[in-house]
Amino acid sequence: MKYVDGFVVAVPADKKEAYIALAAKAAPLFKEFGATRVVECWADDVPDGKLTDFRMAVKAEDNEEVVFSWIEYPSKEVRDAANAKMMADPRMKEMGDSMPFDGNRMIYGGFSPILDE
Repeated sequence: MKYVDGFVVAVPADKKEAYIALAAKAAPLFKEFGATRVVECWADDVPDGKLTDFRMAVKAEDNEEVVFSWIEYPSKEVRDAANAKMMADPRMKEMGDSMPFDGNRMIYGGFSPILDE
């Protein structure tokens, strides 16, 4: 069964091009490690909530935009193996050291699809 890793981050608006460049560099590596699909989405219609919302979830500041992304894998086992490979790959460390956002405010998780049409 497929497996999906989801991510939400706050990226400074003036770092959009740097984020796109990082995503374009990372996507082939995710695929090399077993991902079947990588999707990156820049905020377009992210309303402010009264109790909770995407911006609050990542403590986005006024100059930041929300990015929502996900990576699809054929199974949780493939995803787990990919994560192990990523942790040992110096290319991933290099990208992690130059992220154009505060990784401490990233929210992420792994999900087993219950509907996939």
